[in-house]
Amino acid sequence: MNISILLPYKENFSPEYPGAVSLFVYETTKISKFKKNITVFGNTIYKKKFNLKYINIDLKKDLFTSQTKLYVKKFINLEREYESSIIEIHNRPSYIHILNSNLKNRVYTLYFHNDPLSMDGSKTIEQRKKLLKYCYKIIFNSAWSKKRFLEGLENKFVNSNKLLIFYQSAKKNNVSIIKSKKKWITFVGKLNKAKGYDVFAKSIVKVLNKHPNWKAMIIGDEKREKISLKHKNATILGFKKHDEVLKIFSKTSITVACSRWEEPFGRTSLEASANGCAVIITNKGGLPETVTDAKIINKLNEKTLTRTITSLITNNNLRRKLQSLSIKNFYLTHQFVSKNIDQYRSEKLFLDKIIFIKAKKKKLRILHVTNFNERLDGRLFFNTGRRLNNGFIRLGHSVLGFSDRDIQKYYKSFKDFKGSKILNDKLKKTCYNYKPDLIITGHADLISKEQIHELKEENPNTKFAQWFLDPLNKKGPDYERNKSRIMDKIDLMDGTFITTCPSALNFLKNDNNFFIPNPSDNSFETLNNFKKSCSVDVFFALSHGVHRGKLKTGKIDDRILFLNKLKELTEDVKFDIYGINKIQPIWADHYFKTIYNCKMGLNLSRGNAIKYYSSDRITQIVGNGLVCLIDEKTQYNNFFNNDEMVFYRNINDLSEKIKKISRDEKLRKKIGHNGKKKYMKYFNSNLVSQYIIEKTLGVKSKNFYLWDK
Repeated sequence: MNISILLPYKENFSPEYPGAVSLFVYETTKISKFKKNITVFGNTIYKKKFNLKYINIDLKKDLFTSQTKLYVKKFINLEREYESSIIEIHNRPSYIHILNSNLKNRVYTLYFHNDPLSMDGSKTIEQRKKLLKYCYKIIFNSAWSKKRFLEGLENKFVNSNKLLIFYQSAKKNNVSIIKSKKKWITFVGKLNKAKGYDVFAKSIVKVLNKHPNWKAMIIGDEKREKISLKHKNATILGFKKHDEVLKIFSKTSITVACSRWEEPFGRTSLEASANGCAVIITNKGGLPETVTDAKIINKLNEKTLTRTITSLITNNNLRRKLQSLSIKNFYLTHQFVSKNIDQYRSEKLFLDKIIFIKAKKKKLRILHVTNFNERLDGRLFFNTGRRLNNGFIRLGHSVLGFSDRDIQKYYKSFKDFKGSKILNDKLKKTCYNYKPDLIITGHADLISKEQIHELKEENPNTKFAQWFLDPLNKKGPDYERNKSRIMDKIDLMDGTFITTCPSALNFLKNDNNFFIPNPSDNSFETLNNFKKSCSVDVFFALSHGVHRGKLKTGKIDDRILFLNKLKELTEDVKFDIYGINKIQPIWADHYFKTIYNCKMGLNLSRGNAIKYYSSDRITQIVGNGLVCLIDEKTQYNNFFNNDEMVFYRNINDLSEKIKKISRDEKLRKKIGHNGKKKYMKYFNSNLVSQYIIEKTLGVKSKNFYLWDK
């Protein structure tokens, strides 16, 4: 996840005379949990920069193009390579219009630090409507600024969840600082009429004449307006660095922010309050929102201001009360504001939903890496990989299948005997061209861990998931091998999905491991055996030990003994069993033609039964309307009842239940019908595929997943 922050052109991102926007960005970013993911772009003339990841956009003068446009265009060129998940624009709505025309399908956030109606790109109603269309969020520094933005817009926009208010922040001083306060009255800002300095200048002279033990500290300058203020106890300090201003606030008793213009927010009063000053403000713009406890002047004039300042000088209890409350009630700390910003980024608003925004619009690009068995002439066409693929496609996503084993077999040579080098190289090139939002691998052992790591670095906005179907019970075959296949890349995955309950496996430690059922597919599972009479009672097909579609000689499967004994116990019942006793396995269409004549299917997996594990034969049995016979130790009775599946305790119990169902057609059809109906409704490929997407992206879902308990 990369976040780009674009500052206004010539905004000084330096400790040497920083702008208000730069201070806000710096103070909230340096403690952000996304600090490592954030890059600030700007144009700063000073060599010394704030200690963040920063890229300075240097420009050459162009007589025919504005520097601002050149600045944004250069950022666009950088961003095309950088490919951020979020682009945050500060105080320049005009930039959004340019960016949206050049960088489509990006997530934009616009921060307003000034009056929206005074800024290019948001002055007109049509411009603001476009901003609402282009931006995922628009953030204001006060309720007043938000109100200004909404002027002239229809009521439907008033409560838009696009519009947020994040106040600026300041460092909160300790209450004990109040004891060291000096008899200072401080004014900070432009020394002009807009800031009310003309009124302050007249008032403070009168105040100081009556209270000669008090001093006035004036910080700021103004070249355009000359307003005279001369008094032996008034010191005009001129422009001061930000840290110097804060030191003065820490010693100041009273701070005056008497703007006559509509202040969008008011950093002076905010920082004064954080440093325990008794603050005097006018009721203009967002100023009243900056301080929890202040003296507010409703009508600014010399008389009123003089009286208000005097009241705080003469009333020690009132002054000290306001000083104390300013600090005690101050909550707009850097930590508080930064946390709120991170929350909007990380919750459903951004980080967890960057890709999911596309998903809701059915525009995800999914690269599905698994063995599609292209080289086996359709023998294994009806596999889980294709079922999930169908689900992703039906959900409306763009899906590119990457059959790793087929590619490896096709490209292996004497120079690359295993074909692994070419395979991994082709995957890299495919990602470069396709730019997937989500890469999902299934049993992709041929893709190296190093390759996945490289892909993550090159595609920071891409999410990664893996699914795995083979048994993971300790007493089953290939336990250690199957375990290592999952664990090899698990730390690089945003989600791992297995057909065994993760809680039954002690080697899965993190929270990104999930159970998925073997998905059904209505284009594969087309039979309805519960509607017809069938001549075969029990069907079972075994494929373990198969090579090129034929049973390997010398292979031993412990299920063979179980099946032979079951047949002995279950007399007068017709079995149709494949893959054992020299009876070759069946595949594809031959498989479905065979089960078409069967009442029940035995869901017998390798090794000891373990919670929720089943091979994909369960979908072929239940999904085609056969009665599913399954070991109760799988705990599938958490999902299905006795009217939907048949659960057996042991081989003798299984034998008795087979006999009963083989003689009771009504019961057989009932269970077959109920089982299929439920499985196809709750365990279908659309739902399983959607579940994989949602869990990988880390978002909550409105869907109901029967297995997600």
